[in-house]
Amino acid sequence: MNRSFHLAAVLLLLLSARSAAAPADAARVEQSYQRAMEKWSLEVRAAGTPEARAKAWSTRPDPAAFAKEMWTHISPALREEWSLQPAAWFLNLTCGQRLTRPDGSNSPAFAEETKAIHAAIETYHMKSAKLPPVCLALVPSDDPHALALLEKIQTGHADKAVQGVAALAIAMRLKALGADPGLMTKRLMLLRKAIIDSAQVEINGVSVAKLAEDELYIIRYLTKDRTAPDLIGMDSGNRPLKLSDYKDKVVVLLFWNSGVPEAGRMLEMATALEKKFAGKPFAILGVNNDPTENLREMQKQADLVTFPNFSDPLNRLAQDYRVGSWPLVYVLDGKRKIHYAGQPGSFVDLTASALLDESKPAAK
Repeated sequence: MNRSFHLAAVLLLLLSARSAAAPADAARVEQSYQRAMEKWSLEVRAAGTPEARAKAWSTRPDPAAFAKEMWTHISPALREEWSLQPAAWFLNLTCGQRLTRPDGSNSPAFAEETKAIHAAIETYHMKSAKLPPVCLALVPSDDPHALALLEKIQTGHADKAVQGVAALAIAMRLKALGADPGLMTKRLMLLRKAIIDSAQVEINGVSVAKLAEDELYIIRYLTKDRTAPDLIGMDSGNRPLKLSDYKDKVVVLLFWNSGVPEAGRMLEMATALEKKFAGKPFAILGVNNDPTENLREMQKQADLVTFPNFSDPLNRLAQDYRVGSWPLVYVLDGKRKIHYAGQPGSFVDLTASALLDESKPAAK
């Protein structure tokens, strides 16, 4: 009997240790990724020759590898509440990562894992008070089910504070659908609910009140058909740079940094657009919040960063545009009128092409 008791106690201790290890392992992955990115940033800055810079860039930490490691820790525990925070981190890290097929087409890289997280939330965590970080992680998700999940949280959760965060997330997600008056009215109602019910809730150190105020500013000044605010700053060589200097050109305004997932693919897309529209009234203009030295080193690499950039390490210009998620693209016509706002992708190319076609002089 004594022996059985001791055996049971040992098993309980082992199970308890294993349970505690899983959250600790998830936290370790997050910290490892942060340290790896910081180390890489220092290596890029220290590289003194074109060869060293190219080598440093090629050693950029692979977000997919860290995502896969995180998945090994959280996938067996998705029904446990502690998994919500690392699941939100996983969704943020994998958003925008793509798989390229042999025919050249691509698709979201972690689609099945994302669906599993959504299903676990809906099955086990719809009453959890720890949903706010997940709600915001669902905003940029490639999965079309994300909006329906947010709406279920917003209407069905018992805690008004969680409802308000979900309302904020829905309003943020809806802005990608355009500026239809009915849609704008719905977004304003959702933002009002977020401010009333969740103003003091903080997510990653930022209050819902601040996030909602930023969204109201975007509705007023940065939606389709509005005139984009001018940007005035310096490039990485401390030379003056202004958005208004690109008058009469179609401008792809790209807010980015070297740490965004798929940074290499994004830069390849930008270079491809420059080549496609060479000789036309077109420009790509970046706003980069890496340390100025890092941006300067990246711009020294041939065929890496081929377009001019504001250096914005303090996020002053990004705040002018209320940038909440990176990367972010605006497509502007020659009068700075906004025609597209959203993630990099095919819509940027299509919108720029359409604007350039409209700007062609009429045939005699």
